[in-house]
Amino acid sequence: MKITEIITSNKPSLSFEVFPPKTSDAFDTVKEATEKIAMLKPSFMSVTYGAGGGTSEYTVSVAKNIKDNCGVDTIAHLTCINSSKDDIHLRLEALKNAGIENILALRGDITPENKDKIKFDYRYASELVTDIKKHGDFCIGGACYPEIHPESVNQREDILNLKRKVDAGCEFLTTQMFFDNNLLYNFLYKIREAGITVPIIAGIMPITNANQIERAIKLSGSYIPQRFKSLVDRYGSNPQAMSQAGIAYATDQIIDLYANGINAVHVYSMNKEYVARNIQKNISEIIK
Repeated sequence: MKITEIITSNKPSLSFEVFPPKTSDAFDTVKEATEKIAMLKPSFMSVTYGAGGGTSEYTVSVAKNIKDNCGVDTIAHLTCINSSKDDIHLRLEALKNAGIENILALRGDITPENKDKIKFDYRYASELVTDIKKHGDFCIGGACYPEIHPESVNQREDILNLKRKVDAGCEFLTTQMFFDNNLLYNFLYKIREAGITVPIIAGIMPITNANQIERAIKLSGSYIPQRFKSLVDRYGSNPQAMSQAGIAYATDQIIDLYANGINAVHVYSMNKEYVARNIQKNISEIIK
C-alpha cells in the first residue's frame, strides 16, 4: 500500500524506523530484531540506507522480508550522495523487483569526514526525486527539518528548498527528530503559508540512554528543552530509569501530537523492540 493512503486516513498512524546491518554477519541479528518490531503490526515500517550506499543491498532485503513475511507495509530509504545515476537506477530496479512501492528520497549527510571525498551526480534531494519519478510508480517521500537544515542560511531559505523538493514530486514529508512539539507546530504554519500542502509525518526519537543525546544534537542540531535536560541530569546515570523516562517523554510528545491533529507519527526505534512495544502499549487506546 502507498504510504499516502495510510497517513491520510482519519485514524492515527504509528510507524517505526529500523536500520539494516552494516555487514553480512550481522544480518540474522538485525532480521530477527526487525521481525519482532513488525510483529507489533505498526502502520508501516521504514528501512534506512547507509551513507554512500554501503548497506543498500541489505535495505532492500530487510524491507522485502518485512513486507512479504511479516505483512507490514514498508518504505525503503534511498540516499543519493556519492552515487552515480547508474547506481541509483540499479537500486530502483532492485526495489521495483522486490515489490517495494514506497521510497524516502534523501541526499544524505555530508560530514567533516566525507566532505572531501564526495562526488555528486545529484546535488540535491529534489534532483533525486525528479529521477525517481521517471523510473516507476513509486510513492516518494522526503525529509524536512522543523528547526532548520544544518546547511541552510536561515529557515526561509530552507523552506524554499523544501518547496522545490515537493514540486519535484515528493508526496509526503517526514521530519527530523525534535524534542519540543511547539517547534513542529510553528514549522507547519510556515510551510503551509509557503504553499507546501503534502502530509507531514512527525519523527520522534525516544532517548533511552544519555549517550544518545550528544549524537542526536550532532546529527540534527535539535533544540533540547530544559524539561528534557532535567530528565537526563536526573536519570542519565541509571540505565533502566533513563530508558523508562525516555520512553515516557516520547510517549508524551506523541499523545500531544495526536491531540493537536498530527495523525502520522514515525518512531526512530533504533531496532529496539522494547522501545517500539512500550510506546505502542502506552498509546494503545488512542490509536485503536
